[in-house]
Order: sequence, then structure tokens, then C-alpha cells
Amino acid sequence: MIFNKNLSISDAELFNLIIEETERQENEIELIASENYASPAVLEAMSSSLNNKYSEGYSGKRYYGGNQVIDEVEILAINRLKQLFKAEHANVQPLSGSPANAAVYMAFLEPGDKVLGLKLDHGGHLSHGHPINFSGRLYNFVQYELNEDGIIDMDKVREIALKEKPKMIVAGFSAYSRNLDWKKFKEIADEVGAYTFADIAHIAGLIAGGVLESPVPYFDVVSSTTHKTLRGPRGAFILCKEKYAKQVDRAVFPGMQGGPHEHIIAAEAVAFKEALEPEFKNYCQQIIKNSQKMAEKFLSLNYNIISGGTDNHLMVLDLRNKNISGLEAEKALENVGISVSRSTIPNDPAPPMKPSGIRIGTPAITTRGFKEEEVLKVVEIIDLAFKNRDNEKFLENLKLEVKSLCKKFPIYK
Repeated sequence: MIFNKNLSISDAELFNLIIEETERQENEIELIASENYASPAVLEAMSSSLNNKYSEGYSGKRYYGGNQVIDEVEILAINRLKQLFKAEHANVQPLSGSPANAAVYMAFLEPGDKVLGLKLDHGGHLSHGHPINFSGRLYNFVQYELNEDGIIDMDKVREIALKEKPKMIVAGFSAYSRNLDWKKFKEIADEVGAYTFADIAHIAGLIAGGVLESPVPYFDVVSSTTHKTLRGPRGAFILCKEKYAKQVDRAVFPGMQGGPHEHIIAAEAVAFKEALEPEFKNYCQQIIKNSQKMAEKFLSLNYNIISGGTDNHLMVLDLRNKNISGLEAEKALENVGISVSRSTIPNDPAPPMKPSGIRIGTPAITTRGFKEEEVLKVVEIIDLAFKNRDNEKFLENLKLEVKSLCKKFPIYK
């Protein structure tokens, strides 16, 4: 990839670090479920002159002059996003996922209100009510869990909702490999008079690509990041019914933040345009094909997958029967040039920093062109790395194999 020559002259030290990181990405396999590769067009928009403009407020109602062009950029991003998800209202100003979720809570709740969300070690997110997070500290969260089969039991969700009477029900995850029953969540929420909030940060691209069902027709409000399966910049957005538009916008600004990052919003607009192209649907279909083929291969090698398989882009491996912790697995794979993230498993007996599992995802490798044949090879390499994690020479040879595979599928040509 070509970088701006000015940086190499003005700050060679940083320029070289960027080159080094780009080479690492080119030569290693990325299996972190929340990471992806943005296109050169998205990267160009992020490094544009739009970075220089302050634009507190919304289009036509800014608190600074000189925002005529910025207004057009933001409107373009909003219109593309609404088209992509068939949404009534969209806000593209949230700076990232957790602030977007904080804005949703601020828009619909008062501190201390009761909320029902998925427990963190069962696949939820910190911002879905964990006690150390702002969500758990400001709001009264009660949590639902996965059943013994690793599935969200909607009858149990309903039972908890009927007992606790939450003001909001959160549906979403950071490490759950099955489809969510949006309609059933909505039915339960209606039964107890709760708002419905879907956090689709992980699966937004798969929903936009039409391979997973969307919560937008059913839910009151939806949030997402833009850098995971959507392959955009590190930003976020909120979608909602038109009747909630004013309170959502007020919660984002001035409730949660000041000036938006318009260079990121421009890059989001590029990503939304890319996701509206027919090729994006093919990409999303391949993500799931790769994920399911990978899960099938892991199961054949006697690995335990939470829920027994996957419907989306990720899976969580329970490694206890392999006598390796999630941290040890993460480090072993890092030594051969494969990035994964350690992960808790439901009711994990191990501590969070050294959990019993790892989370694996296929969006990034699918972006670079891996298909079923390649993902089967990746699983074989992972299995060999675990079995030979104390054999330094063996791992060195595996790393060469990883690099050779990556060279066949360059990210930035």
C-alpha cells in the first residue's frame, strides 16, 4: 500500500512503524472476530481535510460557521445508512460502540432504571450491564444466560422479564454464534412494556448483506459499530423509529459528546456505499460459509464449540479438553502469525485474564479472499500450533507456512 510521502519525510519513525504494522497485517492471519480490513477508499476518506472541521450540532443547525459542505457529507452518510438498513432515522455521529450504547441508554432511561441484557461471560458485551462498566454502574441490570447447550433460551428470557419487569431489553452480543430471535424479543418486551434495543455491532454487515435477519423492523432502537463486518472506519451509528429521533439525537449531542468526527463519517459513507453494492452480499455469504466450514473442521478434530456450531461469522472454542488456556492458545497462535482473542465460556471456572476459551471469526480472512479450502488449512495450522506449542522450531516453520499462505491473498494490492 502506498502511504503519503509527507509522513515519511516529516516523521520517519512513525512512518516506519506504520509500514511495519501494514507488513504484519499482510503476512499474518487475522481471526479476531471484531477486526477487518477497510478498503483504500475508506482509509483515504479518514485521512482527508474533513478532519480539520468542527461541526457541533446537526445539519442545518451547527454551532460553528463554514459547515455547508460538511452538512452534505453527513446527509450523504445518513441517507446511505437508512437505505442500507431500511431505517426510519439514523444518527452517524457516535464516536464508537460503547458511547453509542451510552447514548441509547441516556435517550430512553433514567439512572437506576432496570434493564435486561446478556451476561458478559455468556457472550454479551461490557456495555450490556457488567458491574465494572458504566452500564452496570448507572443502571440496574439483570442478566439472562445461555442454557446448557450454549443457546439463548427465549422461554427463560421471558421468565426473567416477567419477574423483573425491565424498562428495556437489550439483544446483542460480542461472542455468540447463533441467530437472535428478534421477533420473540419484541414479543417479550411488548408483554412487559419494555423498550427494545438491539446492539448489532458484530453482525451489522451480515444484516446489511441480507444473510441474517434485521432487528430494524421490530426494535425501537439499534446501535452498531462500523468497523467490523461493515468494513468501515472505527465509528458507530444509531438507528431508531422516527418517533424517537429527537431524543436519540439529543442524547448523542449534546448529551454524550461535542463535535463529531466528520472525516470518520465520510469514511462511513464510503463503507455504506460499498455495502450497497451486489458484491457485498457475496462477501457476507462467504463469511458464513467460511465460518461454518471452520467449525465443522474443529468439531472433527474434537474441539468443543459453544452451542455446537455457528450461524454467523464467529465461534467460541472451549479448550478445556485440549489442556490449554485461552491465554496460552492466544500466545501460541501469535507465535505462528495468527491473531485470535481469548474468551470466557459460560460459567467459566477460570479467571477472565486467563479464560478457558478463544473466539475466532472469519470476516477479515474472507475480505482478503480466503475460501473453504484455505480455512480448512488454517484450522489444521491452529491444531498443530496447539499440539506443538512448546516446540520453538516447529512453530517457526508453521509461521513460514502462514506467511506463504498470506502472500497468495494480499490485502492491499
